[in-house]
Amino acid sequence: MENQNPKQSAAFITSKDTLDGAYPGLTLGINARRLGMEASIFYTFMGLNVIRKGWIDKAKFQPPGFMGAIPGMSAIATWMMKGKMEKANIPNLPDLQEMAAIEGVRFVACKMTTDMMGFTQKDFIDGVIIQTAEEFLKYAMGCRLMMYT
Repeated sequence: MENQNPKQSAAFITSKDTLDGAYPGLTLGINARRLGMEASIFYTFMGLNVIRKGWIDKAKFQPPGFMGAIPGMSAIATWMMKGKMEKANIPNLPDLQEMAAIEGVRFVACKMTTDMMGFTQKDFIDGVIIQTAEEFLKYAMGCRLMMYT
């Protein structure tokens, strides 16, 4: 789908399935919609997990560097991060994803990654479309804003 409305559209790319990888695209997509813009998030590589059925609750926070290599650290860091988010009244990831869908954010799965991972349309949550990178770029070329989150 080629984008015909460059002044009122935004495109985001999500390639990580961690908490810090999934939140930015969803948050920016929701806010773009609330500003009256069309918004799409292109999910590629591990980011595809974010839009897979039954997966969103499994997102973890992976501490960077040496701390992330310590066994059990990801579970502790995820627990701590979710606690901070709850205290700050930030919606959990499943709720944020549902909000994005309700707001009209378009979820796009990368066809190359989908094929590579052996996924099909039935593996994704409702409303996901599968596009090639070229198809997404044709849309994104007309966007006023494009960000890699």
